Amino acid sequence: MTDKDHVLQLLKSMLGNDAVFRPGQWEAIEAVAINKQRALVVQRTGWGKSMVYFLATKILREQGAGPTLLISPLLSLMRNQIEAAEKFGLKAQTINCENQQAWAEINKQLIDNKCDLLLISPERLNNPEFREKVLLSISGKIGLMVVDEAHCISDWGHDFRPDYRRIVRIITMLPHGIPVLGTTATANDRVVADIQAQLGSKLLILRGPLDRESLRLQSIRLPSRAERLAWLAHNLNKFPGSGIIYCLTQADTELVADWLSKKGYLAKAYHAGLDGGEARSAIEQEFLTNQVKIIVATIALGMGFDKPDIGFVIHFQCPGSVVAYYQQVGRAGRAIDKSYGILLAGEEDTKIQEYFIKTAFPEPQTFHNVLKTLEGSEGLSFYDILDQVNISSTMAHKVLKILEIDGAVGLDKNKYFRTPNSWRYDEQRIELVLALRNFELKEIQRYVDEGKCSMKFLLNALNDPYAKNCGRCANCKTQGLSSKVPESLLEEATIFLNNIPIVIDPKIKAPNGFLGPKNGKIPEIYRNQPGRALSNYGEAGWGAMVVSDKYKSGKFSEELVRASIKLILDNWHLDPFPEWVCCVPSNRHPYLVPDFAKAIAAELGVPFFPALRKTSESPEQKMMLNSSMQLQNVIKSLGVVGTIPSGPVLLIDDIIDSGWTLTVAGYLLRKAGSGVVYPYVLTKATGRTR
Repeated sequence: MTDKDHVLQLLKSMLGNDAVFRPGQWEAIEAVAINKQRALVVQRTGWGKSMVYFLATKILREQGAGPTLLISPLLSLMRNQIEAAEKFGLKAQTINCENQQAWAEINKQLIDNKCDLLLISPERLNNPEFREKVLLSISGKIGLMVVDEAHCISDWGHDFRPDYRRIVRIITMLPHGIPVLGTTATANDRVVADIQAQLGSKLLILRGPLDRESLRLQSIRLPSRAERLAWLAHNLNKFPGSGIIYCLTQADTELVADWLSKKGYLAKAYHAGLDGGEARSAIEQEFLTNQVKIIVATIALGMGFDKPDIGFVIHFQCPGSVVAYYQQVGRAGRAIDKSYGILLAGEEDTKIQEYFIKTAFPEPQTFHNVLKTLEGSEGLSFYDILDQVNISSTMAHKVLKILEIDGAVGLDKNKYFRTPNSWRYDEQRIELVLALRNFELKEIQRYVDEGKCSMKFLLNALNDPYAKNCGRCANCKTQGLSSKVPESLLEEATIFLNNIPIVIDPKIKAPNGFLGPKNGKIPEIYRNQPGRALSNYGEAGWGAMVVSDKYKSGKFSEELVRASIKLILDNWHLDPFPEWVCCVPSNRHPYLVPDFAKAIAAELGVPFFPALRKTSESPEQKMMLNSSMQLQNVIKSLGVVGTIPSGPVLLIDDIIDSGWTLTVAGYLLRKAGSGVVYPYVLTKATGRTR
């Protein structure tokens, strides 16, 4: 029996006697399991890339090799892969942040050679305990190393998840001749080059055609959120089965899911901000068993999520690149004859993506500030660094991670220290990455507007040599779903957007005990009550009006007063009701917010009292980039004016960003003897969270 015949028998034992190799599968298995090569498999979603490394693992284990080490980007994908592996008779385990209680047992299984497949995230490679207790014990025994969804090396490895850059170091630790496999459905020439930098330049590239024959593509420009919400409500019942709607931010997933639920659809939001992996896992199961028709998700749900009968994938906004779009839309139609991929392009798309690009890399000076701070210390905790460097916590994590990977910074028992290694800001690499991302953003925008075959456009952008007109997309057939929606539905969506409660959650902890005990917990008596915002900054409707009034008119309109009163009286059930109103003072705009607050007080029939004062001039709060700096900035510049009323108070400001100004203001009011404090702002500045 030849190697191929033997592997085919293994395949039949897994899938049944009718099973056959798909074009290219045997060649990939032969490359890594028989010839012990390093290979990159580029094949469309649903082709069976996981089958390649499952079968390769089977063969190598038969040969006496140790376990396969599989680097996977998402916990949802890992759960999927473990379930699939076990169906094929492979003992698969994962070591991640959600199963710490099982680490000791899994490590024992690895040492005893009772584990066939170990799945980890790239971040696990940086965990000292994992490296010392697990990786070192099995590095000489690994039979195969797999990087699943290998395009993440390029898409995320430069900035979002720089631990992908550690893979090359792990590969160098492997004994000579250990095969390495990368798999992806989305690899243009740029991505391939980045993968080769990690997996080795002598990488065998095994490409297949990427066309998805079941997929019908269409792109529609609908500038406003209201138009897209109305379009979804009007058209979703036309699509078969269940589907995914992708959004760029966590807030938008919640918004779209809420709207669709109100319109009678079984829809749930899915994003990285959900409490714990259990919540996400539960939603995945509901979707897999068709208890939920629609998942509204960020990129947290995507790669490798295996539901073969997904009938549609709709994008509520444009993704950042063709690579990202093809990866996500490829979730549809894996085991059905007809599915749909609809891209709804909105007016905010470009701004959000430009924000992601702009904040991808810290500025050179930020790196130098962190290094300088560490050089003058014997080691600093993460929060010690934030106390001394004006940098956001997100950016600080990114800076420290990059410096650690580059060997300029070390980590010992939660303290960072400067190593003797020199470090240079890699300006050339970063400029190249940013230029590519800006190009790819323009490319996906061209995809929306070009008017030629949509599938061919995607495949050409992915450097697929088999690209041709599909004959299925809306452009090829010169027909598709209409962009028009009923006026009544558009009006309903507009009202919905203008009446969404935007809650200001009170802060519970403060850095370094500035507002209470050293453990940072703010005493409950001094905390604000949950507050409200009328709008999100700059959004159509109230948000745009607030910005225009503040920066153009210099006075908030009667419309905003009326809208605020309606929210306070009709939608915000305050108990006890405010007995007076005050506001956050500003030396830069001394009358803007006080005049608005006085108008609110008059409408509510309660007095306005200027209880807060500026004690000193301070930089604008938006210039402070982390909680410690923001809090210190407010504390130094805000105080209470003499004796103040003792009843519950409505505390007004125009814009909330970090929330520390309102937190300190409320704290000072309560300390001075006020009743409970209800914060109210006209608009909330929202961060871009994926």
